[in-house]
Amino acid sequence: MSEPPVIVLVRPQLGENIGKAARAMLNFGLTEMRLVAPRDGWPNPAAGPAASGADVVLEQARVYATTAEAIADCSTVFAATVRRRELMNPVVGPEEMAATIRSEAGRSAILFGPERSGLETEDVALADAIVTIPINPQFGSINLAQAVILLAYEWSKGEALAQPTMRELEPVAPHEELDGFLGQLGELLEAAGYFKPPERTPVTKNTLRTIFTKARWTTREIRAVRGVIRILAHPRKAD
Repeated sequence: MSEPPVIVLVRPQLGENIGKAARAMLNFGLTEMRLVAPRDGWPNPAAGPAASGADVVLEQARVYATTAEAIADCSTVFAATVRRRELMNPVVGPEEMAATIRSEAGRSAILFGPERSGLETEDVALADAIVTIPINPQFGSINLAQAVILLAYEWSKGEALAQPTMRELEPVAPHEELDGFLGQLGELLEAAGYFKPPERTPVTKNTLRTIFTKARWTTREIRAVRGVIRILAHPRKAD
C-alpha cells in the first residue's frame, strides 16, 4: 500500500494560506506538510486560526531551504500549475496523478507555488510530471488552499475515509404497509366524495398508488403520514 503524498508549499507568503492549506489537507487524510522558505518564517501565528483545528498538520510541518531538499526522499513528484512551461515534463490530470501515487511504492509529493506567482520554472523542472486542474480558460485563478483541496480530494477517492454527514439509509417499507396506508387514505377520500365520477374510481386509485409508490417511503415515514391523516380525520378537542 502506498503512503499518502507529501504536500510541499514552495515559498508560501501568508500564514493564513498555510493554515487554510493544512485544513484542506486534513479533511482528506493528509498530514505531512513541508514548507520551502516561507516568506514570513515559521512558525507563523496567523496559520493556527486559519487551520480551524488542523493543528496536527501545522505542528508536524517541516521547513526546508530549497525545493530540492524538501523532495529529496520522494521518488515521485508532481508540480501543480496551470501555466504553460517550456519544459518536457509530461502533463497529467488529477485522476492520473492520484492513480500514480496509489500505485507507486516510494514516497510521493505534490508541489504548490507561492500565492502570487505560482511555481517557478526551476521548481517545476524538479518534478516528474506537471498536474493541471481542468479550469475555465477565461479565468484560471485558483488560490492555494483551493488547489490543495482539489488534489487532496482526488487522492482521497482511493482511500477509506469516513463520510460523517452520511447515515445509514432506512429500508423501504414493505408493500403491506403501503397498502394499509392507501386503504386508510381511500376510505377517507371515499367518505369525502373525492372519487367522482364513480366509474373513474379504479383509475384514480391507481394514480394515487403510483404517486405514493414512487416516494419509496420507509416504515417510519408511512407511520408518520398515517398519523397526520388520522388526526385530520378526527381532530382532537381543545382542552
